[in-house]
This record gives sequence, structure tokens and C-alpha cells, in this order.
Amino acid sequence: MTDTARARTVPSLLTSRGRSAAAGWALRRPVAFLLLWYAATRVITFLAMAVAATWFQTPAGVGHLDPTVGDILGGWDGVWYRRVAQDGYPVPLPADPDTGLLTYSAWAFYPAFPMLVRVLMLTGLPFEVAAVGLNLVLGAVCAVLVWKCFNFAVHAAPQPARERLALVAGALWCLYPATAVLVMPYTEALAGVLIAGSLLLLMRRQYALVALVTIALGFTRAAAPAIACAAIAHLVLRWREDRAAGTRPLGGQRTTAALMLVATGASSIAWPVVVGIASGLPMAFFDVQAAWGQRPESGPFVLWLAWAWDAHGLVGVGVLVGLVATYIALILGRHGRWLAIELRVWALAYPLYLLAVVRPITSMWRFLLLDFPIAALVASVAMRTSTGERVVPHWRRRVAIVAVVLLGGLFWFTCTLLTYTPWAAAPP
Repeated sequence: MTDTARARTVPSLLTSRGRSAAAGWALRRPVAFLLLWYAATRVITFLAMAVAATWFQTPAGVGHLDPTVGDILGGWDGVWYRRVAQDGYPVPLPADPDTGLLTYSAWAFYPAFPMLVRVLMLTGLPFEVAAVGLNLVLGAVCAVLVWKCFNFAVHAAPQPARERLALVAGALWCLYPATAVLVMPYTEALAGVLIAGSLLLLMRRQYALVALVTIALGFTRAAAPAIACAAIAHLVLRWREDRAAGTRPLGGQRTTAALMLVATGASSIAWPVVVGIASGLPMAFFDVQAAWGQRPESGPFVLWLAWAWDAHGLVGVGVLVGLVATYIALILGRHGRWLAIELRVWALAYPLYLLAVVRPITSMWRFLLLDFPIAALVASVAMRTSTGERVVPHWRRRVAIVAVVLLGGLFWFTCTLLTYTPWAAAPP
């Protein structure tokens, strides 16, 4: 080897060894790595908000000439959560004086998050500090729980690179384009903790705790029906496994398993029932949701298909159906097979539930933040060969490209959807 070639080889080896050492440290201390990564991505998120406030937020949307990060943090639904935390829910429910129909009110927003913030405010903290501080902590907990879910190997196909793949997937989830809502006064951070926590407890067969967590979820976000689907799939699979092993199905846990199923069902209707009792109007929650534009009575999936048809005709419907079919194929195919069956059922049930009951709105970007198996699919596609048997040698380069694309999406979401223009704004 010539001196020139040797001079080129040595730095390359040092760089390779440095990358291997860093990767080895991350795999040995995954929680520490994820927390550091999460902190770094929160810095990036606040930077994106600063860019949005400085160059994209019009003063007309905030009422003064110098928009700040605080204006971005406290906008949109954060206004309503502030009202709930400070003033509670209005009784009687506000109604339109001309039509008598229920109109916009805080009753459309679930109470668990603003009530937690209210408790923190008893220490003297203002709403913004309490809410953002709480969500910073909850977001960190959620990132760790998401990684733990990815790393759970029971009811999943064998994957030699599972630990590395799970860690990369957890890191990519922190860069999801709508990740800014994890620090805003929104429910995503708390909902993420409860959803990932309930799925992890389910996979660990701790059914009584799943019931408790799911009830809390019922007062946080409308996601319990998808958790119920995951629970049913888990119990069916375990029943078959127990019978194949010659043991009594669900031996010793039938009562807690039944309690879990009852809890997931009750959680699905808990807040609408509370709203109905508090107002004296059984359908009050759904009437308030209708005032906000939600009309599930139009039929499942109909509004999305009509939206695609109105926008681009048959081509639009084809693209929508194609995207859904591709996603389902990824979940059911080799790139989703390394995930536990409970996560795959959640990943199918939750977005289909959203398409069935939510109208076409840009808020779907943040709703899908809770479909965290998407990050696992992206990581698998980026890191694995076409056979799915081993990680490709240049996986770092591929993951880096994905991370750059996600960063671009993060800045796009923050600067486009989190800013408010009174005459032309789409809600995040």
C-alpha cells in the first residue's frame, strides 16, 4: 500500500470506528440515548417555531407586530385547553341564539390534560409554563415507551437486528413532522404515553393495568376503540397458544381479561356520557362536535372519498385508496412483521378509525403522530435489504436521508400549519 493510499485509509477507519463506538454506546444505553435525542429534537422544534414566528406568522394573526415562539405555542387548540384549565367547562352549554343548536364550546375537548395542567397551576405556574413543561416530560416518557413497544419480541417475527431497528425507529418517531404538538398545550403527549403504555402492558399480559390506563385514555383522546381491537387480537392469539400448549386458556386471568375488554368499551363512550349527564342532553357531545364540523352520521369513509373525488375525480379516489392499500400492505408484509401483532393491529385499526369518523382536515397530520408504528415501517424500509433478512451495510446513509426529509417536514408543518392567518388558515 502506498503512503497516499494509507493516508486515505486511516481516517476512514477512524471514522468507521467512531461510528461503531457511538452506535455501541447507544445500544448499551438506549434510554439515555433516546432521552438525549429527544432533547435535541425539542431544541430543533423550538428553532422551527422561532423561524415560523419570525418569517411566517403574520402580525394580524396574533394581534401585535412582533410574533414570538410563545404565540406559536399558545395558538389553536391551546386556547381552548387554557379555558378549561382556568375556567372549567361552561354550564349550560353555549347555543346559537338564532337556531338554538349547540355551538362551539370547550366541551369538545377532553379533560384529562387540562385538569393535570390545572393541578400544576396550583403551584403558581402560569398556564403556558405548566402545560409546556408537562408535555416536555410526557413527550420524553412517550419516546421511551414507543421504543419499548418496538423492542418487544413476543408475537413478532424473529429479527436479528431488532434492538438497533427499534432504536432507530424510536429516534425517527421523534422527528415526525407534527412533533411540535408534543410540546404545545395539546393532548398528544399524554395520549401517546397512555396508548404506548397500554399496548406495552397488553403485550406483557398485565390486563388489570391495561384497564386502568384505558379508562384514563377515555378522558384524553378518542382512541379506545383501536386499543380494543388490539386487546381482542391479543386475547384470541393467547387463547390459541394456551390451547396448543395444553393449558387452560387465559388460565388465572380470565377475570382481568374480561375487565380489560369492559374498560376499553366503557372508555370509548366515557366522555360523551359525562357531557350528556352534565348538560342534560344525551347527544350533547356529538352536537358540539357537529358544530366544529364533525359529522360521522354521513357514514364511515364517505367524507374522505367525497373529498378525493371533488378534488381530483377518479384519480383522486385512486390515489387515496392506493395510499391506504400500500400502508396496509407494509403493515402486513415483511416491513411490519417484526413488530408484535398487538402493534400491527393498532397500526391498522387506529388510522382506519380516523378515516371512518374524522372529516378531511389537516389535523390528520398530528392525529397520525399517535400511529407510531409508521416510524417502525420507515426504519425497516430504510435499513433492510429487499429480503428483509439483514440490515444493509449503508443503512446509516439511508437513515440520514430519511431524517433530513423528516426535518424538512417538521419545518414545513411548523411554519405552514402552526402559524395563523385569519383569512386563510388550516388547523393543525
